[in-house]
Amino acid sequence: MASTLPYRDINVHASSSYYAFSSPSSPNAPTLVIDRPSGDFRLSEGKVLGAKRVSNRYVVVITKAQTMGRLRGQMVHCVVATEFLPLRDPQVRDPDEDTYLALLKTFLKNGPMYFSYTMDLTNSFQRQAEKDLADPLWKRADDRFFWNRFIQTDLIEYRLGTSQRSSLRQSVGAHPEVDPYILPVMFGMLRITNTSVKGNPFTFALITRRSRHRGGTRYFSRGIDDKGNVSNFNETEQIVILNDDASAGMAGYAGDGFQNGRIPGNPGKEVHILSYIQTRGSVPVYWAEINTLKYTPKLQVRGVDSAVPAAKRHFDEQIKTYGDNYMVNLVNQKGREVRVKEAYEQMTRLLVSTPAENTMPSPSTEQQFHVVEPAEKHQEYDRLHYVYFDFHNETKGLRWHRAQLLLDQLQQPLLKQQYFHGVDMPGDKLGRMEVRNRQTSVVRTNCMDCLDRTNVVQSMLGRWTLTRMLIDLGFLRTGENASDDAAFEHLFRNVWADNADVVSRSYSGTGALKTDFTRTGNRTRAGMLQDLNNSCSRYFQNNFTDGPRQDAFDLFLGAYRPSSSDATHVDRRPVLIQSMPYILAGCLFFIFISIFTRRLPDATVWPLRLMTMLCLGIAVWTGRFIWTHGTLYVNWPKLNTPPWATEGYQDAMSSVRHDPVIGSFIRGHERGRSEARLGYLEEGKKRKE
Repeated sequence: MASTLPYRDINVHASSSYYAFSSPSSPNAPTLVIDRPSGDFRLSEGKVLGAKRVSNRYVVVITKAQTMGRLRGQMVHCVVATEFLPLRDPQVRDPDEDTYLALLKTFLKNGPMYFSYTMDLTNSFQRQAEKDLADPLWKRADDRFFWNRFIQTDLIEYRLGTSQRSSLRQSVGAHPEVDPYILPVMFGMLRITNTSVKGNPFTFALITRRSRHRGGTRYFSRGIDDKGNVSNFNETEQIVILNDDASAGMAGYAGDGFQNGRIPGNPGKEVHILSYIQTRGSVPVYWAEINTLKYTPKLQVRGVDSAVPAAKRHFDEQIKTYGDNYMVNLVNQKGREVRVKEAYEQMTRLLVSTPAENTMPSPSTEQQFHVVEPAEKHQEYDRLHYVYFDFHNETKGLRWHRAQLLLDQLQQPLLKQQYFHGVDMPGDKLGRMEVRNRQTSVVRTNCMDCLDRTNVVQSMLGRWTLTRMLIDLGFLRTGENASDDAAFEHLFRNVWADNADVVSRSYSGTGALKTDFTRTGNRTRAGMLQDLNNSCSRYFQNNFTDGPRQDAFDLFLGAYRPSSSDATHVDRRPVLIQSMPYILAGCLFFIFISIFTRRLPDATVWPLRLMTMLCLGIAVWTGRFIWTHGTLYVNWPKLNTPPWATEGYQDAMSSVRHDPVIGSFIRGHERGRSEARLGYLEEGKKRKE
């Protein structure tokens, strides 16, 4: 039975009463109709059935895509442009709706999203080999990486014949004809390159899939939630395809006669697919960093015991999906990060039934490595293996070669875990693979942000595994390395550096640090200046622009549902506190004008000097006030304000009420003061009591 694939070409007919979607290459397929303004679905002229509105009050369609290449002959595309089709033409301008729309448009414009009409990009090749390829593409998709899953909820419910609305909870009949209209989209990074090593051609690809669960920005999404989802979770798959002649052709469209949308390859050679999976994700405990306008935020770590149920849910999924987890922790063992390190180790001890610990010092540090392993395997969580590596201390001074120590420590687990190896089955209409080898475990790497340090380690493990793959394929002899080929090493470095930039940009707002070394192997002045620029940009964005970015994540992923009673974008701070930055800017402007403006020879000077001194004093005081109460001036997310942000706001307001200068003006102004969310944190509970 052939699988149902999404339509490649969809025409949209818009009228005042409906939107009609049809595929010209499939004239016998029914037309999907979305009535306006109700958002109800129907096929052709069938009975109208209820459904919720699509993406609140809009249908989001992809209008332009860029072809990124082919994998196994199947085209992969990047979303370039989208369009929002309103279900209701607004008679009155709604400022909140305009704000939501602007957030979503910016998010879709900047978000790197990819899709394929014939290939499941949300699943690794190993998981694809385990799926029933007769199922529709959207049913095979990995829910973690199905990024447009929420905005397609209504369409999927209509397809399944169910509705979540109380009046229409009963089944109304399935509609499999809708399957081709449901297209899974992946968020992350994807590069496909035809290359060679020592004259042996193959396709090299790198795919990073970011989880849609607990999606967000750097300082507004940390740690784990109650459902077991961690922040900035990414799965990276490094792929080698041998004899992939089908990927060298031009793009095709529906109805071209290719089986499953694929171009037949060279029938005389087997197509080999080799892939290696790594993951990264935030430390799975309850922790947060609270912005205060200072360069280093305030770190807050909750009790580890309270996070055990959530961590169990997280690792239940990880073990089920990947097998044994080798958890590589790269945070610092000194300074502020040590609390996160200790919390992670405590969590591992609580999960593993019989933990056996081993600490290996070095001449420069007490803990070069700290390993927590299960002494015996009695339960599922004894498949967790914790490895701490003092990355910063060992590699400081650009001694990146010292990271090889971690590779030596992981040598046996890497040999044991293997990698996926599959071979195309010629003539199989569904494109199934013969599995010859499976990856049995995964290395889960983290630092504080899961960005710069993590990418260095992941690229190192990727290079080691790639060398092993090429030796097994006969491209290299034992003792040789993929890096011996200078042209391929340049490509490999740049692909992994691009991966670092994409993952970093989607989480922190800027590219990764030290990518000049990743790309060239040398530290350059231009690279140092770029790192300075990125660091300054991160500071500005994390404090002043990441709030709206987090709101966009919450809107698109369904973590926040707009309602008619929203007033979330109203600034509820007292007017005097809101005015402080403007007072500071006005005083600095006056001082600048008074210094650099020419004066008449007979002009009286002392009034100007007196006013300048007064403005200088006010500027110093307001600047100190803003710096001291920085939490009040961070641009926090307004849709789902984090509990620690609410608590920080309450603490700052309490301090302002006791200020000797403006405290009397602030007392009694209680707009926005709420203790409803203080109970979320243990510290908040104590403070509230």
